[in-house]
Amino acid sequence: MTSSSTPPASPSGPSGPPVHARPLRRLTARGRGEAHRVASPLELFFDLCFVVAIAQAGAQLVHAVAESHAGEGILNYAMVFFAIWWAWMNFTWFASAYDNDDVLYRVVTLVQIAGVLVLAAGVSRAFEDHDFLAVWLGYVIMRLAMSTQWLRVALSSEGAERTTALRYAGGVLLCQVGWLGLLILPEHGRPWVFLVMAVLEMCVPLYAEKDHPTSWHPHHIAERYGLFTIIVLGETVAAATIAVKTGIDENDALDELLPIAVGGLLIIFAAWWIYFAVPIHGHLRSNRQSFLWGYGHYVVFASAAAIGAGLEVAVEQTVGAAHLSTLSASAAVTLPTALYLLAVWALHARHFKVGLGQQLVLPVTALLVICCTFLGEWAVLAAGLVAAGAVATGTTLTARTAARTKRARTSGAAL
Repeated sequence: MTSSSTPPASPSGPSGPPVHARPLRRLTARGRGEAHRVASPLELFFDLCFVVAIAQAGAQLVHAVAESHAGEGILNYAMVFFAIWWAWMNFTWFASAYDNDDVLYRVVTLVQIAGVLVLAAGVSRAFEDHDFLAVWLGYVIMRLAMSTQWLRVALSSEGAERTTALRYAGGVLLCQVGWLGLLILPEHGRPWVFLVMAVLEMCVPLYAEKDHPTSWHPHHIAERYGLFTIIVLGETVAAATIAVKTGIDENDALDELLPIAVGGLLIIFAAWWIYFAVPIHGHLRSNRQSFLWGYGHYVVFASAAAIGAGLEVAVEQTVGAAHLSTLSASAAVTLPTALYLLAVWALHARHFKVGLGQQLVLPVTALLVICCTFLGEWAVLAAGLVAAGAVATGTTLTARTAARTKRARTSGAAL
């Protein structure tokens, strides 16, 4: 990821990697000072293919919660979503620093996409039969491709940068061996394997970059995370829409489902608004800030996707297709919504809020959303109205602060 020091800029152009006729080029660091750095079409395609895996994980979470196996379903969801998120994040930070868009880079990235699809195909077996073979195999494909990219960097560099690349490649491969525990250990030991291996995975970048930072681009990274947030929220919209449509078509329950549909839409709209209310790229400056921000997005992405699963559960419970209480169905929506609000506040909003009033908006909103859980069939609608109220309140407070600041500056200039 990064360090407080900034590597020297590479000779790449102002808006992207160098354009050459040769199909194979050295995989060297790009400059952190590149102007107009944006996500490439390959990166957008890469993100889009992750929707398949996220949709599968969400669908299985819905099934588990609807059948009153919430604890087991949440645990499996956390494990599978970690594999999805971590593979995405490894590629994202690597691409920000080293994307040269040559033929081999594209091919290896497409191999990673194939691994995502294999993982997605194994999600249902992981949930239903606790068989992680396909998930592990898809992960192997993705991680071997990632190691290949780091070895290319090592061949194209020297000194401390080469050491960093070799540490990444070796760390990724060693961790992949550790994930074999999901296949060979007894079922009751797998959560502990997941916990240990997740910690070890997150330690690899900390160790690899302790002597030399990679030259990722703050604005590019912020954009990539923002785009993935949009994709996750889009999947939530799609899942909720299909659930409502199915409920109407099969049960003619428009009156009962309308509060859930309106409330869910308000929650998703508010989730988008709150995430993009601040320009976070200016906050990503040091090693400590970037690691905390990047790792914290596991909670942001997982909770955002879980909101969609919760809305599906609420719909199924309303039409009588789920074996759980109204309270449990409401909690399936309100709890991930509150978690999302708290995570975005911790990672984004609190760095840009002025005064106690602005700082309290999202934490108080999260608490009120949890309280909405106990409102029965109106819980989702109430949570949506509370979330929309948070957006209105935050926007108003920010506008007032800006107006006071402007008046103070005008008065100072007049004096």
